[in-house]
Amino acid sequence: MSDELELEHENAKQDVIAVDADDNEEGLVNRLEAHTGDGIRHRAFTTLLFDEDGHILLAQRSPEKRLWDTYWDGTVASHPVEGETQVEAAQKRLEEELGITPDQYDELTVTDRFEYKRYYHDIGVEHEVCAVLQATLSDTSLDPDPEEVGGVLWAPYDRLYENPRWYRQLRLCPWFEIAMRRDFDQ
Repeated sequence: MSDELELEHENAKQDVIAVDADDNEEGLVNRLEAHTGDGIRHRAFTTLLFDEDGHILLAQRSPEKRLWDTYWDGTVASHPVEGETQVEAAQKRLEEELGITPDQYDELTVTDRFEYKRYYHDIGVEHEVCAVLQATLSDTSLDPDPEEVGGVLWAPYDRLYENPRWYRQLRLCPWFEIAMRRDFDQ
């Protein structure tokens, strides 16, 4: 992406919360700057929603996403904005991306937190302290936003973890793979 296109990218108009390794706030940084070069550590979250039979709802990232476009993610992932908790941010993204409202799931709970850094080709980087949130859907109705979500898939969570080669064609996002591995290893 050229420097000119970078400045026009929607991420250049947003801020994320820079944090230390313990997730303590260190101020706001431009979202595009946080995801380029060597990156700037910032706060993020990934949300894993399940049905009552233990299947996880995976969402394919839109082909329009700057990083990890068309990769398969946990249900939603993003960044809280200033003054917003990860739970509030996750609830907002669930509704915006998939049409899932809080009355469709039990309490959304933070179950883990980890730091990671991964480069995406020569385009950008994720350097995040990522909170993992989980909940179970009692109503699995969805209304995906095609600008955010390329597709959705229900997968047996334990089989996805135990047999990754069966699902390798999905190209999973790195933060989701880390969250899943940690979930089963705890």
